[in-house]
Amino acid sequence: MYEISPACAHERARIGALSRSRTNDDPELVEARRNLAALRLQEHVEKIIADWPPLTDQQIDRVVVILRAGQSTQVTA
Repeated sequence: MYEISPACAHERARIGALSRSRTNDDPELVEARRNLAALRLQEHVEKIIADWPPLTDQQIDRVVVILRAGQSTQVTA
């Protein structure tokens, strides 16, 4: 079973509390959802790469391009 980190649990609880009295486009609620997504992504990446060999600078740069684009993109070498 998936174990949630304290940071993710905090943001999830914050979303729950805010969503009771706010509209979906409320800036604070939008920020909380974005923070939770970023935390989950960060934790997922950390888990995946924990046992990988170190990446080259070029490989890291390619991943950064994908993240900065905000979506999956085809990156050419």
